[in-house]
Amino acid sequence: MKTLKEVSVGQTAVIKKLMGEGAVKRRIMDMGITKGVEVYVRKLAPLGDPIEITVRGYELSIRKADAELIEVE
Repeated sequence: MKTLKEVSVGQTAVIKKLMGEGAVKRRIMDMGITKGVEVYVRKLAPLGDPIEITVRGYELSIRKADAELIEVE
């Protein structure tokens, strides 16, 4: 199992599954991160948090803790 946190900068990954429950899962889904969507990792903040990604044409920042809950392929 590989999570979004493990995807290297400059790589694209496809969302396979969202883990987590309740408000955390809802927050991730509200960003447009759902199963089958392509996510491009643009850059990592100097200390590794947050991770800057592009989803559905939008540039977003996601916390490392949230990225660990997103399984990718």
